[in-house]
Amino acid sequence: MRSQRLLPALLLLFIGSGCAALIYEVVWFQLLELVIGSSAVSIGVLLGTFMGGMCLGSLLLPRLTGPDAHPLRLYAFLELGIGIVGLIVLFAMPVIGGAYTAWAGAGVTGLLLRGLVAGICLLPPTMMMGATLPAMSRWVEASPRGVSWLGFFYGGNTAGAVVGCLLAGFYLLRVHDVAFATYVAVALNVTVAAIAFLIAMMSPVESSAPAQPPSFVMVSGRAVVYVVIALSGLTALSSEVLWTRTLSLLIGATTYTFSLILAVFLFGIGLGSSVGAALARTLDRPRVALAWAQLSLCAAMAWTSYIVTESLPYWPVNPSIATDFWFQFQLDLTRVLFAVLPPSILWGASFPLALASVASRDEDPARLVGGVYAANTLGAIVGSLGSSLLLTIWLGTQKSQQLMILIAAASGLLLLLRERVPAVAVGIATVAASVLALTVQPVPGILVAYGRYAVTQQGQSDIIYVGEGWNASVAVSERSNGVRNYHNAGKVQASSEPQDMRLQRMLGHLTTLIPKEPKRVLVIGCGAGVTAGAVSIEPRLEHQVIAEIEPLVPRVVSEYFSEHNFAVVQNPKVKVHIDDARHYLFTTDEKFDAITSDPLDPWVKGAAMLYTREFFELAKQHLNPGGVVTLFVQLYESNTEAVKSEIGTFFEAFPNGMIFANTYNGQGYDLVLLGQVEPTKIDIDEMEERLKLPEYAPMAQSLREIGMYSAIDLFATYAGTARDYEGWLKDAQINRDRNLRLQYLAGRGLNLYHADVIFADMLNYAKEPDGVFTGSPDKLQTLIQRIRTNQGR
Repeated sequence: MRSQRLLPALLLLFIGSGCAALIYEVVWFQLLELVIGSSAVSIGVLLGTFMGGMCLGSLLLPRLTGPDAHPLRLYAFLELGIGIVGLIVLFAMPVIGGAYTAWAGAGVTGLLLRGLVAGICLLPPTMMMGATLPAMSRWVEASPRGVSWLGFFYGGNTAGAVVGCLLAGFYLLRVHDVAFATYVAVALNVTVAAIAFLIAMMSPVESSAPAQPPSFVMVSGRAVVYVVIALSGLTALSSEVLWTRTLSLLIGATTYTFSLILAVFLFGIGLGSSVGAALARTLDRPRVALAWAQLSLCAAMAWTSYIVTESLPYWPVNPSIATDFWFQFQLDLTRVLFAVLPPSILWGASFPLALASVASRDEDPARLVGGVYAANTLGAIVGSLGSSLLLTIWLGTQKSQQLMILIAAASGLLLLLRERVPAVAVGIATVAASVLALTVQPVPGILVAYGRYAVTQQGQSDIIYVGEGWNASVAVSERSNGVRNYHNAGKVQASSEPQDMRLQRMLGHLTTLIPKEPKRVLVIGCGAGVTAGAVSIEPRLEHQVIAEIEPLVPRVVSEYFSEHNFAVVQNPKVKVHIDDARHYLFTTDEKFDAITSDPLDPWVKGAAMLYTREFFELAKQHLNPGGVVTLFVQLYESNTEAVKSEIGTFFEAFPNGMIFANTYNGQGYDLVLLGQVEPTKIDIDEMEERLKLPEYAPMAQSLREIGMYSAIDLFATYAGTARDYEGWLKDAQINRDRNLRLQYLAGRGLNLYHADVIFADMLNYAKEPDGVFTGSPDKLQTLIQRIRTNQGR
């Protein structure tokens, strides 16, 4: 082994390297999701490519470099390479996005193109990332002490990943943007490389590996260890996918939540790796320890499943009473640690124990580490993709988790039998694992429906449908008064409550009444289908597209609201396109006379991509002359900064835009933003006459059902133009692709209910319409008076 004095310094290098790697991962995923979409399939392609590159890198480096190469110098070149490619990806993304948009399509061809884009961007840097640990491993020999240090290196790399995850999710991207975050990661790469070069200059050049190492040293039972560590990676990533999905319902699916869960998971792996590394140098039978770690995981996974389904949802916690985001963060951190830490420690300990189980003094340490790392990563790829794309859909969370417990048990028992552990112990472990699997319960319907407010909603409604889809878990509930609610992301997204019906119908009818010829309309987000249904009864409509990311929503959920949505999914004029709307607009040549957008709450991770300046420009490009874009903006579960960002960004794209307000008991509730390229002119007389025509009878009835008996009633919800709100929006933070600022602003306000305060503040800037409405003097006078009344003037 080389100088042991330098080992702590090398550990620090791995911490910096791990920090940079996680910053890159967060940045690259955000950039590529903007191009190839954020559906489960797209995320699966990204995740598989990212981890696949790391797997390839760990396997290829020992085969492409000889043992005489200086480990630190090789490591330094890898770090520099990662930094260079990181910069290239940042600046090449617009070109890559343009090329993808020009060629992308649906079906197998589209999927292959997504894989090609992900491969071009991610494989070069991730292969170098995967090669760093095997490269550095040649600094030590494959002895118990050397293997122990390799475990510490792995733990240090993971500790750095924790820092990178929190740094990117809570500061770099919240305050700055993807470019700044990339520069920080590159600076870390350069610093780590410079230090590695410096140490290499001061250290001997000779390799610690044998002069002519065998290509493969056959250690009895090695194949079984590879299988076990691969299955460990499979159960780890599969369980992480399942638990992240459930915990995001409990805490709120914000970008902060995903960063927090990942950081805790990595923290446990790093801690466990350090413990396993310390044990590896003293254990006589590391394989037995590895086997018992897998069997202990059965209990740990059962523990986490119990905590996230049977315990945490019923803790007496009401997030709406939190006065500060950071107080809620402390509670969320405690809950995630309580749930996820035990199994993640055991998964972390498995890696150094696996290294110790296959180590041989005669082997090239790079091949040793590369083989174990590749096996573990390959299992992780299968686990993450299997859970997100297959198991959750086919089996559901409960049975998927039971399967993971049984897989962990099988891997542990396989190794125990190979090591000739007494049959009694094996039998007891088998029975215990089977019992533990049976303790796993399904995700409660009340949690899927009401998420972080599950405990406060018990007994308030009946959950009549729960479904676990590719992209989301959804539910439908019914209250005793007959009101139905559609739930997604652990909250009510649409309902038949009067105030919600009013907004949904307003959004749909404003979308089709304003354009001269609304023949082709795009509806972004199906939800309960009420807005899409309102659009569908426009007599002049010829073709309507609903872009919905979750297949369960139009196929199942909308059926529960058919009496409110005019059975829109069955309408022959309507085509449902399953994909995220941004990707759909990027890859379609269709143009529309109107586009209406009612996506998930902007605090839901990824939803802010449908509120960016670039997305609104993309929507404008798909408008026919005279076309209109409408957007739903919620004032509840939000804060002033987020609302300003939404409205300010929309008005920057549509400087002639205007606001219509849906109030509840005279106070602010939510808004409809309306924009056209040309100045909007609304003829009240024409609208009144149109609603009296026989073919408009369904629309007139639809409006009457929400308390609007004339066109004046509808347009009296007018609340001002972009010009009116210039003063209020002067400090608005524009939401752009490069920063997705909105999801960070909105993520701090998801537990706030300040709609009345926000709207009252807005009305201080609202003015009477000037040149927006035309018509007969008496109609205009009546409209102006109604607008004044609605605004409390």
